Amino acid sequence: MTFHLTTKEAWEQQRTLPFYQPEAFAREGFIHCTDGEHNMVDTANRYYTAAPDIFICLEIDTAKVTAEIKYEDPAHIYPHIYGPLNTDAVVAVRTVARDANRAFLSLGPAVAP
Repeated sequence: MTFHLTTKEAWEQQRTLPFYQPEAFAREGFIHCTDGEHNMVDTANRYYTAAPDIFICLEIDTAKVTAEIKYEDPAHIYPHIYGPLNTDAVVAVRTVARDANRAFLSLGPAVAP
């Protein structure tokens, strides 16, 4: 399993489609993911605390992903999906708790996509 942080709005617009692509996909050519809940929260705090959006976290079964997945970081924590994400690989959606200063605190329980 791996996680992908996205806005609730972006997921709602694409969740019933065969494939999901974040806005940055057209520019970067891959989808950022993070292994481990703690690592996901740390990543969110590193890059997204200024964003006022409502974020969710997609829980992805990497065995179901049809696109190529590459770990390009030495610690093998941050896989990149090199292609659109087939939505049937998303096995759960998790809310993301934030505090009043927009810091990310934790991932909520897994619910069906």
